[in-house]
Amino acid sequence: MQIEPIVNFLKDIALFKELTDAELHRLAEAVQERQLEEGELLFEENQRRTSVHIVYDGEIELFKRGPQGEASRLAFFRKFDFLGEGALMDDYPHSTSARALLPATVFSIHRDDFNRLFEEQPAAAGKILSRTARVISRRMRQASTRAVNAAAQYVSGRTRREHDLLGERDVPFEYYYGIQTLRALENFPITGIGLSHFPRLIVALAQVKLACARANRDLGLLSKPLTDAIESACLEIINGRMHTHFVVDMMQGGAGTSTNMNANEVIANRALEFLGYEKGEYEYCHPNNHVNLSQSTNDVYPTALKIALLATNDSIVETLHSLSLSFREKGKEFGHILKMGRTQLQDAVPMTLGQEFESYAVTLAEEMVRLQENAQLFLEVNMGGTAIGTGINTDPRYSETVVKHLAEVTGWKTRLADNLVEATQDTGAFVMYSSATKRLAVKLSKISNDLRLLSSGPRAGFNEINLPPMQPGSSIMPGKVNPVIPEVVNQIAFKVIGNDNTITMAAEAGQLELNVMEPVIVQSLFESLEMLDNGMRTLQHRCIEGITANEEVCRGYVERSIGIVTALNPVLGYEICSSLAKEAFQNNLGIYELVLEKKLLTREQLDDILKPENMIRPQIHNH
Repeated sequence: MQIEPIVNFLKDIALFKELTDAELHRLAEAVQERQLEEGELLFEENQRRTSVHIVYDGEIELFKRGPQGEASRLAFFRKFDFLGEGALMDDYPHSTSARALLPATVFSIHRDDFNRLFEEQPAAAGKILSRTARVISRRMRQASTRAVNAAAQYVSGRTRREHDLLGERDVPFEYYYGIQTLRALENFPITGIGLSHFPRLIVALAQVKLACARANRDLGLLSKPLTDAIESACLEIINGRMHTHFVVDMMQGGAGTSTNMNANEVIANRALEFLGYEKGEYEYCHPNNHVNLSQSTNDVYPTALKIALLATNDSIVETLHSLSLSFREKGKEFGHILKMGRTQLQDAVPMTLGQEFESYAVTLAEEMVRLQENAQLFLEVNMGGTAIGTGINTDPRYSETVVKHLAEVTGWKTRLADNLVEATQDTGAFVMYSSATKRLAVKLSKISNDLRLLSSGPRAGFNEINLPPMQPGSSIMPGKVNPVIPEVVNQIAFKVIGNDNTITMAAEAGQLELNVMEPVIVQSLFESLEMLDNGMRTLQHRCIEGITANEEVCRGYVERSIGIVTALNPVLGYEICSSLAKEAFQNNLGIYELVLEKKLLTREQLDDILKPENMIRPQIHNH
């Protein structure tokens, strides 16, 4: 290839942006052109790094082989992208391999040629090294534990220039988000948990944007080509693509504006590609002017949250139903096992172990109804209210139109709030739903407390049931096994209860026409739901399903208990039973043996009274 086309090409490479024409010509002389066939390796893992490689055309895949030789793709590179730039600084071996996905032309610059350039033109080499250091720093920063995915360290180094109210910034070219998302990443490194951690929220955002685009099209506000491009981008996101580009921290200032802009920018940049343009060419599809048309964060954000919570509620109710059924199955399995019931941790009256587990099934089933009832509040939305509920910058027909499309897109029977000003500032639905999650958490924690008590011991506790052993329980006490699953459910409950308090305080902190604390409401709710869902699945599969009963232990407690005297009261009378209870307590005797010793009843009569079927429900007694 002639030198001039190479020089013109190198001008667009981020590493060489600061070079003069003379310096670029000198660099172009060192370029080695390589033609790669499909599947041909550019370099291989563990080979010594020797060159920086710049893609002129075609596609290059970066991959790593696993222990069985399988290849896992990390990233792929196209025209103007470069890789291997670390070779300009050292000769460490490659940690990955690269090959052509399509026939490709690659320009390579060997480290030796670069060193010669350094000797001849140290200023030029210094500029390149400075740019290289910045690229490596950016790649490593993106590869931290807060990176959007494992391949983030392999961004090409190419950037695009974007501007906003505060100025201009370079955005990594691969990323579909833009400058406002970039600023939010820098401003809110709070929890380390980004939007991509909650895919239902991302899907809901795309569903809202899709409904808005269709409404704007119907009203003649958005052209068909733009609508089609935005729709295609939204559908990709709804189908699970592009989620790694939703990177803003769940906890953020600005009442959710960063989340809304993250969605606007990703959708706009993907739509631009559908229209045949490159990311960042916003004059053809703008995040605000087109994707956010007729909208504000103040109606989009809460509506997306409600749609996402409706979907999440379905999942948690399903998990709760499954857990309740597991308790019910254990209730049937343990239905014949007589045991002592307890109140205030003191012996009360006999019951069956089955009744105890059946009660857990019933109390959890009640929470399914509460969750479903409270989730219905999320069907009311404030779309078209825009900034404060007045509907500024919208067509008079927009609200009804967009809510109709939203119902079609989501499958939920969404309805427009009666008063959009009130609906824009009100977070009462989140408070009500959170109260249901707290109630569920309280019940789960109480059940977990019971399981820990009933399984305590095995020699110095209740020992009525055995929880499946999950892991050794001590670093110093051999043979100890702890009830780790109920323990973790207790801790989940504490977090959910705390989150409910956070949500209550955040809802109260609303001022005038907007509650800017919605992000912490959302973060808390989604965290609670995720923990509850995971906790209930863990409790069911790693605890409840494996519980066994110590039938003889349960029976022995009944026979030795003073509490069974209550069951004898209708037969022997209150005075005799009181005397028996006092004597049994003072002499450390069981009521069962004391009744036999005093010949108040025969063993057959006593056993008949203490049959499970006679102990666990009302009976007719003949006096």
